Amino acid sequence: MARCETTNQSNEILAARSEFVPTALSGGVSESAAPQVDWQTAMRRAIRCSDELRRKLGLVETSSANPTGQSEPSTTAWNESDACERPSGKDSFPTFVPLEYLARIRPGDPDDPLLRQVLATPNEDVDVDGFSADPVGDRVSVAAAGLLHKYQGRALIITTGACGIHCRYCFRREFPYTLLGSRNRSWTPSLDYLGRHPEIDEVLLSGGDPLTLADPKLGELVDAIEAIDHVRRLRFHTRMPIVIPQRVTPWLIERLSTSRLAVWMVVHANHPNELDHHVLATIGKLIDAGIPVLNQAVLLRGVNDDAQVLADLCLKLVDHRIQPYYLHQLDRVRGAAHFEVPMETGMQLMEQLRGMLPGYALPSYVVEQAGADSKTPLVDQNKSGQ
Repeated sequence: MARCETTNQSNEILAARSEFVPTALSGGVSESAAPQVDWQTAMRRAIRCSDELRRKLGLVETSSANPTGQSEPSTTAWNESDACERPSGKDSFPTFVPLEYLARIRPGDPDDPLLRQVLATPNEDVDVDGFSADPVGDRVSVAAAGLLHKYQGRALIITTGACGIHCRYCFRREFPYTLLGSRNRSWTPSLDYLGRHPEIDEVLLSGGDPLTLADPKLGELVDAIEAIDHVRRLRFHTRMPIVIPQRVTPWLIERLSTSRLAVWMVVHANHPNELDHHVLATIGKLIDAGIPVLNQAVLLRGVNDDAQVLADLCLKLVDHRIQPYYLHQLDRVRGAAHFEVPMETGMQLMEQLRGMLPGYALPSYVVEQAGADSKTPLVDQNKSGQ
């Protein structure tokens, strides 16, 4: 949920171009097109240029209808020669797509639901009323450097500004990580705050993505949280097991499964095509080690605003022992208006899902409202499947 530093194409990324060969244009999703490397190498070789992303997928120039049904500007509205240097969107939120994720995108298809999540378009430059830099009130919830305290009994540590992928709808795409002291600085203020507040028994690690931290650094943070006696639960919010599954290392599984804390992991997949063999096998190792895994998704126009797609996602999750958790209404962050699905449509989709899924496979449809003391349900939670 965060940004990485904007850089020009590095030698490592250029070298990676020769390693990745997309599947045939007529083929479906590939599960093996990206060679397996360690997760840090996967981060270094990620695509950081929307023009390069289009070229790899055979999309020299694309054009599609936007959510209002009007003609959408071409994604090559700027010169190809300067595309890699041109910032994406008003806040210069850069492209960052690992090859492992790219391997699941259908080449030649500008409407691929995975591509839509990561390809910057000129729609991000359109100002829309009601969309802002901080739609969920994160900045007013800062209780200490790098720590948010919104809800009773729970606090969230912004561990880093780095992410394994840059989703164009990210609600923290304009979050001031450097000002909050959560990047390349000590977590002491956050830990001191937790120590002074015995009512906090659960700590969430977020970002960015906490699993972009190297094992030694992550281990230091987990050690420090375990040393706070009144903390009982530790929850990771991460997209890394989905986008770069090799981040789930034997060390990580061992460390989390032997913690004195009850460890939970919340991953983020919006579409069933994100859940390939490598992802599911990796998450299975976490579950086998006794770490519960939940999934939260965001309702996105052109990605998963279809009852069958959502049902397929939920069933694929429960088939592999992953619990559907939240289906979020889009957080109204500036630059993401073209992803918004009307709440009324979301409620209709949930009503359809009740007739398609068992109750345990049904996520809670919610919206996060700035200043509220919890997520707000958008449907009657007393209704459930059979």
